[in-house]
Amino acid sequence: MTGPTVVPFPRPAQQVGFDRLELTRILDLYGRMVAAGLWRDYAMNFDKDAASFSAFQRTAERPQARIEKCPALRGRQGMWTLFGESGQVLKRGHELAGVLSPIERRLVKAVES
Repeated sequence: MTGPTVVPFPRPAQQVGFDRLELTRILDLYGRMVAAGLWRDYAMNFDKDAASFSAFQRTAERPQARIEKCPALRGRQGMWTLFGESGQVLKRGHELAGVLSPIERRLVKAVES
């Protein structure tokens, strides 16, 4: 007589996300851009391959900026990518601070005006 068969429990697909420090840095920038009147809304997307943060000037439009974290690219050009409004790659890198610098420069220009 054979015993009951054991069926492994199916694991849910792992998803990529932002850690606390990364999300704090992104939301801090978002808050400053909202205060400057440049952004009004945001969206986050968490997939099994990448996590992204999109910032909008108006909800119905395309995002003005999208920050994407893709750990599969960690060893190549860096896991962080900044996309522009029409989907072009503005900056890639291994560090989040360096990838956010073009947006922060734009914020400094808006404040000086």
